[in-house]
Amino acid sequence: MNTIKILLVDDHPLVRDGLRARLEAMPQFTVVAEAGGAAEALEQAGRQPVDLVLMDINMRGTNGIEATALFKQAFPHIAVLILSMHDKLEYVSQAIQAGARGYVLKDAPGKDIVVAIETVMSGGIYYSAALARQLAQPQHQDNQLTSREHEVLRHIANGESNKQIARALDLSVRTVETHRLNIKRKLGIEGQAELIRYAVQHLQ
Repeated sequence: MNTIKILLVDDHPLVRDGLRARLEAMPQFTVVAEAGGAAEALEQAGRQPVDLVLMDINMRGTNGIEATALFKQAFPHIAVLILSMHDKLEYVSQAIQAGARGYVLKDAPGKDIVVAIETVMSGGIYYSAALARQLAQPQHQDNQLTSREHEVLRHIANGESNKQIARALDLSVRTVETHRLNIKRKLGIEGQAELIRYAVQHLQ
């Protein structure tokens, strides 16, 4: 099985050392490069194959959210996972809008980073449990949606796949797909990324 090639981006060498040690203890991960900032990270990504970038937010110069947007523009095939000490939903929303596929808190349990990487690389979106609980709290949602569509939207905000939503709500995958299409139609949303942004922004 091919290993997941990871680029670590954090301006604290000790943090990178700790992450490298933790990740390389897992046979499915290989840390191929490190960077202390956005420019160096983009340069490293151009030098060797990278599957996923583990990105800090607080960095000197270009911050992690801005760097994520640059990465998605230059290397759209590379997944970006935010690793941050900030638990504000505003940061989460900005990160997802920039193109990040997940957001993990630095004080989350160690196993979370492993689950997050595997979830993102399998096509899902991952939030630390503390963030997922906040995102799951409905506030002002569109009244056009049915109660079932609201439920599906809450699960989308949690970063769950169609299969996971179907299992949680005891529905078929096809039914979940239909609910997604209806939600997008009612809200005037076109793409999957826009639907995720809506869920994150409105389920706070």
